[in-house]
Amino acid sequence: MNRKNTTLGEFIIENQASFQYSSGELSKLINAIRLAAKVVNHEVNKAGLVDIIGEAGDTNIQGEDQQKLDVLANEKFIQTLKNREIVCGIASEEEDDFISVNSNDNQNQNKYVVLIDPLDGSSNIDVNVSVGTIFSIYRRVTPIGTPVQLEDFLQPGRNQIAAGYVVYGTSTMLVYTTGDGVNGFTLNPALGTFYLSHPQMQFPETGRIYSLNEGNYVHFPQGVKNYIKYCQQEEGDRPYTSRYIGSLVSDFHRNMIKGGIYIYPKSSVAAEGKLRLLYECNPMAFIAEQANGKASNGYSSIMDVVPTALHQRVPFFCGSRKMVEKAEEFMAVQE
Repeated sequence: MNRKNTTLGEFIIENQASFQYSSGELSKLINAIRLAAKVVNHEVNKAGLVDIIGEAGDTNIQGEDQQKLDVLANEKFIQTLKNREIVCGIASEEEDDFISVNSNDNQNQNKYVVLIDPLDGSSNIDVNVSVGTIFSIYRRVTPIGTPVQLEDFLQPGRNQIAAGYVVYGTSTMLVYTTGDGVNGFTLNPALGTFYLSHPQMQFPETGRIYSLNEGNYVHFPQGVKNYIKYCQQEEGDRPYTSRYIGSLVSDFHRNMIKGGIYIYPKSSVAAEGKLRLLYECNPMAFIAEQANGKASNGYSSIMDVVPTALHQRVPFFCGSRKMVEKAEEFMAVQE
């Protein structure tokens, strides 16, 4: 059932039977993420009023300066997922290693692992620009009843059973898929309830927006440079419009609604790209494919990449299908 004004809780219950693992555990897991997102949203909306903006004084495993809200969001999501006792492991972009979670009543019996970027685009907090949360869910591959292992997290994107994001913007939205389309829910802050506002979201087949940091142009591969020139040429429906927020969730969300492509390629200063395969690219790729879009490393599907490390980075091209395919054409010529 996809009627508007349906709450997220009602939607999960009504659509649970369409999910191939309809044991109720995944529903509880999505509900846990919903709860944590509401807590983080509350904290994001207090930025500037209390001491939660600015750097925390530490760096994460990526070597990036952690913002105070990075730390807070990471703690809230991990705490909420642990408390619900429905996952056997959690991997976060902010943590050096994965976290093994044992249920007090049913040790190691849980089937799911969650990979999460607790606060995507957190450097934008200080200037009041939209940020988000990205999550990805897999069934473990090691035997139930044993401690979770690294291989449970190093799965290709094709193995995802659910993925989604929360965008904390002019309104707060939770968008997710379980492999049966993409649906978006908007938070009513007065009631603290998410309502179905964007049923069966779809990327337009093509668009007129390209999103990348053109300040890094001189470092880009020639294929990307040539694609940018193509976007800027006056021909047909071109030139395209350049729009780059610097928060993957926000750029992706805009392009899914309006039509566009997001690019974060490898470069001479970032040989493997910057975005993380497991926390950012795979979940967004799953959502894109479920919404008639496409996600690529410039040559082939992101979802087919077999991960080799928890914090692996990859180039990322994602958005309207025809735009991604055109970018791949330019990359292939320069291979």
